[in-house]
Amino acid sequence: MTQFEDSLSIRAAWLAYVGGYTQDQIAERLGISRVKAHRLIAAALKCGRVKVFVEGNEADCLSLEDALRKRYSLAHCTVVLDIEEPGSAKSEDEFHSLGVGGAQLLYRLLEKAGGVSIGVGHGRTLAAVVDCMPHLARPDLKFISLIGSLTRKSSANPFDVISRLAERTGGEGYFLPVPFIADTEADAEVLRAQRGVQTVLTLAQACELCVVGIGDLGEHSNMLRSGMLTAREQTALQRLGAVGDLLGHFLDGDGRVVDHELNRRSLGVRLDQMRGRQVLAIAGGTQKVRAIKAALRSGFLTGLVINESAARQLLAAET
Repeated sequence: MTQFEDSLSIRAAWLAYVGGYTQDQIAERLGISRVKAHRLIAAALKCGRVKVFVEGNEADCLSLEDALRKRYSLAHCTVVLDIEEPGSAKSEDEFHSLGVGGAQLLYRLLEKAGGVSIGVGHGRTLAAVVDCMPHLARPDLKFISLIGSLTRKSSANPFDVISRLAERTGGEGYFLPVPFIADTEADAEVLRAQRGVQTVLTLAQACELCVVGIGDLGEHSNMLRSGMLTAREQTALQRLGAVGDLLGHFLDGDGRVVDHELNRRSLGVRLDQMRGRQVLAIAGGTQKVRAIKAALRSGFLTGLVINESAARQLLAAET
């Protein structure tokens, strides 16, 4: 196949096996005949592109990955194809697409790693990654919460993410038995001083690889919907220029931690303790572009998994 056909074949396979599109829908989406859609998917299978994951990426995504790696000095970057129609609201398809891309990269990193400790953040996107992870027999792995594990809703609960990672690999899970954000700064100090919390924080500070999400502060913010953040706190943070959070640390557009008590009430590893490690962020959606840009500008990230439309908007915003 030509480079163009190979790129189109990967896109067709992604839509079929990740997006669940029918051949008629793929033909309509790509502007080709149904027969050609069938041929492209068959070619992807024959070439070994379709395994547990769709191996490879199409040309446009590869160029976006190169641009993001160079712009932000990233060791790893994966841009996944958009499954939902351009301009549509964020859907479960977007989480699934990011989940597949994140699981693919994480699986490869874990396959090559020795007996390591992996720090884990929180959020719906990381939950989607675990949903897409195949089983990998690695009982020597340890998964450790980087933030407080007690949340009101399971969709954002790192306890659930870690327990499922441990189940998929046969490894061990360690949880911080405290809220994500304490009610007061005094409460935060008391909770941090607990012996069990200190033990897990010590483990978290020694993690070689960390897998995190990125939160935004928009009207549909998951932190707001889950009750981890109040509308009043959100407004106060926005007035200080905050656009999103990385591990419970709220950042302004330049990636600097804003001066707000919420950053002192956050329970987990300190952001400055993340330097010198592999920190892989998995996040997407055009509504998160400002937050993703802030996290990248902070200098803490070494890897990123992002969807195509968000990657394009991110690079356009930096020109």
